[in-house]
Amino acid sequence: MAKKKAVKTNALRLLDRDHVSYRVEEYDYDEEHLSGEHIIDQVSLNGEDIYKTLVLQSDDDRSYLVCCIPVLENIDLKKLAKLSGHKKVEMIHMKDLLNVTGYIRGGCSPVGMKKQYPTYFDESILRDREIALSAGKRGYQMIVNANDIVKYTNAKVGPVLK
Repeated sequence: MAKKKAVKTNALRLLDRDHVSYRVEEYDYDEEHLSGEHIIDQVSLNGEDIYKTLVLQSDDDRSYLVCCIPVLENIDLKKLAKLSGHKKVEMIHMKDLLNVTGYIRGGCSPVGMKKQYPTYFDESILRDREIALSAGKRGYQMIVNANDIVKYTNAKVGPVLK
């Protein structure tokens, strides 16, 4: 039986390069099952410890920003705008995600985008524990220490949930 080759995404290569510890968990997916609920059923962490990566754009200077929140939660755009120092922010169009980040829906990671955009995490990240984030490819979650990933992404932390 052939050994399955370990997947190395751009995000994982960067973590390796910078000696950030992580482990990878795979999960099954298809175009119909890209939701957080689907991932929760297949990854060893609880829902509050699995984060989704959202990409947004400010209305004032049209700059991009990244925000990571628990997968079952919803973002409060006004709170993120305030935290990021903008008047208003909005989600980018799905069709623009690949061009802006280098990632597709369901595989967007805050690590290894085409450019390093300002990154924000909801304050729920502040507990010292492991969290899961997309490893940069559908079907792969990287499990990292919450404090390590906040520091690594140079993220600002604050209340951004509804």
